[in-house]
Amino acid sequence: MTGLIIVLIIIGAAVLILAGMYNSLVQLRVRADSAWSDIDVQLKRRHDLIPNLVETVKGYAAHEKGTFENVAKFRSMAMQATTPADKAQAEGQLTGALKSLFAVAESYPELRASEQFTSLQGSLNSIEDNIQNSRRYYNAVVRDFNTRVQSFPTNIVAGMFGFHTRQFFEMDNAADRENVAVKF
Repeated sequence: MTGLIIVLIIIGAAVLILAGMYNSLVQLRVRADSAWSDIDVQLKRRHDLIPNLVETVKGYAAHEKGTFENVAKFRSMAMQATTPADKAQAEGQLTGALKSLFAVAESYPELRASEQFTSLQGSLNSIEDNIQNSRRYYNAVVRDFNTRVQSFPTNIVAGMFGFHTRQFFEMDNAADRENVAVKF
């Protein structure tokens, strides 16, 4: 009788430990989904703002057609991307196109003085900061989740219930790593 009680206690403890591991994986998965949703919201705000910005610049620099077409093309690609890797690549291309757009704007002092342009530029800068913060949080949650999925003994529970590592949201844009040339 005592041996049966001990076996039941050991089985009960094992079940509680497994349940705890499973619940921690679920919690991290939900946090990662939520963090990804936050990134999506910020990216949508960015995508919604870009046409207004392009139209404002277009009014001052109509002959810069290629720049506007690139911004539109990369915006469309970014909106269609679904995975973190695809979104990161598309957003990197869009960021490069926006840099070109702002370079065009620098050539037009009357555009830089425009209240609408400065307001849109300020909004875009704010959104870029929010995207960066959301991306950091998402990557931190994914790091914790991936660590848990790959660590023993949680990796056994993860394998049993189909938990897989997730991709980080990394911008792969070499231009962002280059020094900015400042000319006077």
